[in-house]
Amino acid sequence: MNIILSHNAIWVIVSTLILGMASGMIGCLAYWKRQSLMSDALSHAALPGVVIGFALIGVKSLPMMMAGAAISAVIAAFLIQWITSATRIKEDTAMGIILSVFFGLGIMLLTMVNRMPGGNQSGLDSFIFGQAASMVRKDMFTMLFLAILVIFVLFIGFKEWNLFLFDPDFARGIGLSGRLMNGIYLTVLVLVIITGIQVVGVILMSALLIIPAVSARYWTHSFKWMLILSALFGGGAGMIGTIISTLGKGWPTGPFIIVTSSALFIISLVFGAQKGLLIQALQLRAQRKAHVSSQSSLAQGGE
Repeated sequence: MNIILSHNAIWVIVSTLILGMASGMIGCLAYWKRQSLMSDALSHAALPGVVIGFALIGVKSLPMMMAGAAISAVIAAFLIQWITSATRIKEDTAMGIILSVFFGLGIMLLTMVNRMPGGNQSGLDSFIFGQAASMVRKDMFTMLFLAILVIFVLFIGFKEWNLFLFDPDFARGIGLSGRLMNGIYLTVLVLVIITGIQVVGVILMSALLIIPAVSARYWTHSFKWMLILSALFGGGAGMIGTIISTLGKGWPTGPFIIVTSSALFIISLVFGAQKGLLIQALQLRAQRKAHVSSQSSLAQGGE
């Protein structure tokens, strides 16, 4: 219990709570834009930038590595859009291509850096699966600032996001630029990814973006409440997963966060008020009873 209540552990828990909330909210945008795979592609594409950021200065500096990750992810997003517009390749195929190429490049660079003098002590391997315990207080403050900034951008622009996603024709009619909104969307998506990769890792970061939003969809049809529920699911998964990981020595935080998020998804899948399997089963049962009752009434009327 002392481990959980230690000063450093509390800061990690708060950081992953806010990160999970920001990830869940951005995941809602990706869900409604039907670009859930984009988060997967950009999170994997951030790895080369992390390694290059470390290699340029030779020491582990989170701001430098996050800057490299952001540049790498933005280049990947640009290439996905260019491939989609300039060729006959569909968007999901382009995302898969960029994901594989950039992640393979990142692994190659990581192997080369680890063979350099002192490279194996860099801790870069933690960016693959995440390692919250390796963060210092400065890293946590950086992560908190970026996550809160993302939440703020979504909060103040809620009406604009609603129009952009569900009524783009009306949005254009009142002068809301689709290109500007797409740019802001990609910016906040990249910010969330580079904020969370040290905690969750480039492989699992996409799950923290996708799962809370999908879980929230089983409870409501409202975009507003889906944002709120997704933030609660993501934040709850971040907090609970971090607490569980502190109970063991060397337990990675990222996988526990994703397992917790998956557990919330299973609960939503079964008990969700809108599309949950239990609700659907009860509705189907009620429909069958009504059908049998109507058939019986018709049979009695015929007699």
